[in-house]
Amino acid sequence: MIPTLSILDRSRTRAGHPAAQALRDTVELARAAEELGYHRFWVSEHHSVPGVAGSAPTVLAAAVAASTRRIRVGTGGVMLPNHQPLVVAEQFGVLEALFPGRIDMGLGRSVGFTNGIRRALGRDTADADRFEEQLAELLGWIDGTQRAHPEVHARPAEGLAVPPFVLATGEGAGIAARAGLPMVAGDLRGRTRLVETVERYREEFRPSAWAAEPYVVVSGTVAVAATEEAARRILVPEAWSLAHSRTRGTFPPLRPAEEVEALAMTPKERELYEGALAGHIAGTEEQVAAELARVAELTGADELLVTTSTYDRTALLDGFGRLARIAGL
Repeated sequence: MIPTLSILDRSRTRAGHPAAQALRDTVELARAAEELGYHRFWVSEHHSVPGVAGSAPTVLAAAVAASTRRIRVGTGGVMLPNHQPLVVAEQFGVLEALFPGRIDMGLGRSVGFTNGIRRALGRDTADADRFEEQLAELLGWIDGTQRAHPEVHARPAEGLAVPPFVLATGEGAGIAARAGLPMVAGDLRGRTRLVETVERYREEFRPSAWAAEPYVVVSGTVAVAATEEAARRILVPEAWSLAHSRTRGTFPPLRPAEEVEALAMTPKERELYEGALAGHIAGTEEQVAAELARVAELTGADELLVTTSTYDRTALLDGFGRLARIAGL
C-alpha cells in the first residue's frame, strides 16, 4: 500500500446543477477528506471548460482551508505559464500567512487549451516552454533570492515555507529533478510510461534547499465500492464526458451513470468511452488494495493523489471512505 493518500478534486459540474454547486461540493468533500484522515486536499485550474468550475485555484484553496482545520491544502496545480510569478508568490504567501503550515504550491506548465482561451489570458503555446525559467523566478520570490527586481519583494510570501510540487506533464519530470522539487506523476493507466517518468526523475534529481531527496506523488483515478460493477459505474460519467469531448469538442458536465448507459453511441464514441473506462483502479476493497500494492511495488511512490470524479456524490464519498479504510487512515 502506498503510505500516504491525498485527494485532488477538479470541481466537476453535474448536469442539472449550477457551477456554484460544484465549488460547494469541493469544499464539502474537503471536510469529509479531513475527517477520513487524508493527508492533502488539492484543487485545480481550468479556464472556459463547461464541465469544470475550478478556474481560480488559490481562491478555492482559501475557501477549503477556511472550512477545514488540519488537512494540508493546495493546488494541482496553478498553471504557471498563465500567470506572473510574482503574483503567484503573493497569492501563496497570503494563503500560508492565513493558514500556516498547511499550504502546498502545486505547479503545472500547461496553458489554455484553445486559441481563444490563450488569447483571453494573453498567452500562447510558447509560454509553456518558459516554465522552468518562471519556476526559478517564483521560488526566488519566496526564498528572497531573486535579483532581477531588487527593489521588489513578494509580501507576505518572502521567507515563508510554502512547499512547491511540480506536475510532471511533458518535461515536468526533468524540471522537477533539476530544481530539486517533489514531483506529481500520472496517470495510473499508463504504467510503463509512469515508471519511466519516476525513474528519470529519481536518476536526475538534484538535492536542493526545498527537498534533500526525491519525493514521488503518483496521481490517478481510484473507484471503490461494494461490488466490482458498482465501482465501474462510478467511472461512467467521467468516461462519457471524455468521449464526448473527443468527438464533439466540448467537455460537458457529468451525467448520471444510468443516463450514459442508456445512450446510443456511434462506433467511435463507444470506442472512446470504453477506452476511458479502462486502466483505472476500480473494484471492491480487496481488489483495490491488491492493485494499490502492485502500484506501490512498481513505482515506489511516496504518496497517492486520487482524482476521482462522478455524478453520484454519495457513491463518491462512500468510495473515499472505503479507500481510507483500506489504507488504515
